[in-house]
Order: sequence, then structure tokens, then C-alpha cells
Amino acid sequence: MRNVTVFVTLKQGVLDPQGKAIQESLNSLGYQEVQGARVGKYIELQVEDGPNLEARIKEMCDKLLANPVIEDYSFDVEEAVRS
Repeated sequence: MRNVTVFVTLKQGVLDPQGKAIQESLNSLGYQEVQGARVGKYIELQVEDGPNLEARIKEMCDKLLANPVIEDYSFDVEEAVRS
């Protein structure tokens, strides 16, 4: 079993209204040092180990977890800890 962590973010140049709202809210709370904010997704998967695991994860990202037109993604694969 493997633990997979997927990070999905908007590509540079794609407007991020949620990130803009966070930046403006932080500025209004007195955090003037915040000059930008971007919002993304964090997804944890537990998958069975097998051949071509990374290719299968990439396929999952391309088909469902991210929109490759406007989003970038990266992922980490780790051995699951057994208790």
C-alpha cells in the first residue's frame, strides 16, 4: 500500500478570485506584508502498489483530480506506515 499526496494549483496567469479575496481580507486585518495568495487543492490517496503506479496516478490527475488546461499538479508517493 502507498500513500499518495496530490497538490493541485492554478497555473500562473490564471485568475484566482478566492486567493485575491484571502489577500484582501488579510490586508484588511493588518497583514499588509501579504502581497498575493493562491488557493489550491490537497488530496490524499491510499493506493495499492503495482506496476506503472506513477503513470496511473498521473492518469488519475489528468482525468479527474486536476484540469490540465488551467491547473498544474504534483504528487508524492510514500510507503504506507503499518501499525
